[in-house]
Amino acid sequence: MWTNFFKLRLFCCLLAVLMVVVLVVNVTQVEYLDHETVSATFIDSSGQFVSSQVTGISRNPYCGYDQQTLSSQERMEEDSLLAALHQQVPDVGPVPFVKSTDPSSSYFVILNSAAFFKVGSQLEVLVHVQDFQRKPKKYGGDYLQARIHSPKLQAGAVGRVVDYQNGFYKVFFTLLWPGKVKVSVSLVHPSEGIRVLQRLQEDKPDRVYFKSLFRSGRISETTECNVCLPGNLPLCNFTDLYTGEPWFCFKPKKLPCSSRITHFKGGYLKGLLTAAESAFFQSGVNIKMPINSSGPDWVTVIPRRIKDLVEFNLGSPKNVGPFLAVDQKHNILLKYRCHGPPIRFTTVFSNELHYVANELNGIVGGKNTVVAIAVWSHFSTFPLEVYIRRLRNIRRAVVRLLDRSPKTVVVIRTANAQELGPEVSLFNSDWYNFQLDTILRRMFSGVGVYLVDAWEMTLAHYLPHKLHPDEVIVKNQLDMFLSFVCPLET
Repeated sequence: MWTNFFKLRLFCCLLAVLMVVVLVVNVTQVEYLDHETVSATFIDSSGQFVSSQVTGISRNPYCGYDQQTLSSQERMEEDSLLAALHQQVPDVGPVPFVKSTDPSSSYFVILNSAAFFKVGSQLEVLVHVQDFQRKPKKYGGDYLQARIHSPKLQAGAVGRVVDYQNGFYKVFFTLLWPGKVKVSVSLVHPSEGIRVLQRLQEDKPDRVYFKSLFRSGRISETTECNVCLPGNLPLCNFTDLYTGEPWFCFKPKKLPCSSRITHFKGGYLKGLLTAAESAFFQSGVNIKMPINSSGPDWVTVIPRRIKDLVEFNLGSPKNVGPFLAVDQKHNILLKYRCHGPPIRFTTVFSNELHYVANELNGIVGGKNTVVAIAVWSHFSTFPLEVYIRRLRNIRRAVVRLLDRSPKTVVVIRTANAQELGPEVSLFNSDWYNFQLDTILRRMFSGVGVYLVDAWEMTLAHYLPHKLHPDEVIVKNQLDMFLSFVCPLET
């Protein structure tokens, strides 16, 4: 009996030891996978994801954006946004340069220029475009910008352009101030150039590429990163766990994914255009060129700094942040940080890559809290679905913030026009930014946020367009922002 009991105890002990050994092996394997394989995902040459954890294969044109799990309301909204921005550029086949839109041969006419105008009246301008052979264009699709302005008053406003798809456009202005008001119309891109930009938007979303530095001890490697990385090389998956915003880097050869240190802009792809296409993007010829008036180009219309704010130096890199400023006299604390990738700054520490939605979820809010958001420029090279997804996550966070703290003030700065050249047009054209701006306005309509209309402020102003506008325009934007923060009645 005692012998059998001893054998049973020995068996139990051996079983316990075996279980411990199996547990240790499994834990070690999991830790190894955590550092080396769990973050590794594969994408084949067609752009589809292949993972050891996924048995099915879903094919999609760009990172699965057409395969997103969306509610019926979200899907309808996205379809509506994309439909609203569908540029009506007729497919007329290859068009030689001489038959493309020539701003120097085109002209505009102020309708009823001799009429008596009052402040608040509507002004209508008819634009007729012609090609380089001085022949009228028979189709539309050109991207025009129009404004009224009074340089002496430093006042300006933009017009609403209507494309009649036959070479004629009409621009509608609201006259907002008295005095001499001048009309200016510019061709940003001909319709033939817009077709090229559409192709790049759909086929070359990676024309701006990014990189990350991985480092462990004395070993360091740099690899390419982006929202999507086609190919059959292993990837590090840095998709945000909360919002699901995708971000990937090619996996270093010798280092684990967890050794990522920084994120920075890698550069811009070259050789994107054929010789024929390049003709549609010439500075001084057909990029942001003025269209002259065939008659009068003007009508007559009848009748502060926060000085106590001091920056607290955190030693942060320029543009990247985070930044902090304090106004003790008025009990104001001001914080700034850049949004998460894609971000085209030179170098950003990985732990400073914060998504806007996550930051909003960490804000308590209340009547003494003001949130300002600006997200658009760094998305200009991606398909519109990428921007829609980012704004959808931000909007959810904004709605939650306003639900728990209804008196919180949320202000969103819109996109703005910028200077353009043949190369810049391919990456940051006003046409791209106009699409992003339209999406932003529609997605936040009715949400309970305020908009600082930087688009109208830069487009209407007499100063040249710049990605980072001059100080007088920035001051106008700040004045509008402060009017939401401190309205007259308070």
